[in-house]
Amino acid sequence: MAQVGIVMGSDSDMPVMSKAAEMLDKFGISYEMTIISAHREPDVFFEYAKTAESKGFKVIIAGAGMAAHLPGMCAAIFPMPVIGIPMHTTSLGGRDSLYSIVQMPSGIPVATVAINGGANAGILAAKILATSDAELLQKLKDYSESLKRNVQEKDARLQEVGYKNY
Repeated sequence: MAQVGIVMGSDSDMPVMSKAAEMLDKFGISYEMTIISAHREPDVFFEYAKTAESKGFKVIIAGAGMAAHLPGMCAAIFPMPVIGIPMHTTSLGGRDSLYSIVQMPSGIPVATVAINGGANAGILAAKILATSDAELLQKLKDYSESLKRNVQEKDARLQEVGYKNY
C-alpha cells in the first residue's frame, strides 16, 4: 500500500515530479504516481482525492502550473497533508503557480515548496511521515549529515586547490 500519492496535471510536469519520487525512493517510501487533470477530467480527479485515504496515502504531493488548482482541490478533499509544487511556466515563470498554491482559503492549507521544488517536496513528505516512524527519522538524519559532509568536502577541495583550480 502506497504511503504517498504523487499527482500531476500533465506529463510535462514529469521532470519535476520525478525528483519527488527519487527522494521517496531514497528513503524507502512507497508511492503511487498519477497524471490527472482537475480541469479536463474533474470526475476522475474527485474520485482520486476521495479515495486517497482509503488507499493508504498519508500525504499527497501535487504539482501544478498556471492556475494550479490541483493541490488546493486535493487539500479541500483529502484530510491529511498536501504538498504543492508550483511548476515553472513560460508566461509568468511559475509565479502564477506559486501564488495560486500558497494563497489557499482559510481552513484549506497546502504546504508549498519552491517553484519546480520536486526534491524538497519528497523530503518534506518524508519528514511528515517520520513523525511516527523512528527508522525513517534516522534515515532523514543520515541524509542531513550527508549534505553537511558534501559541503565540507567541497570546502576542503577549495582550500587545497584554490578557487582558480577548483
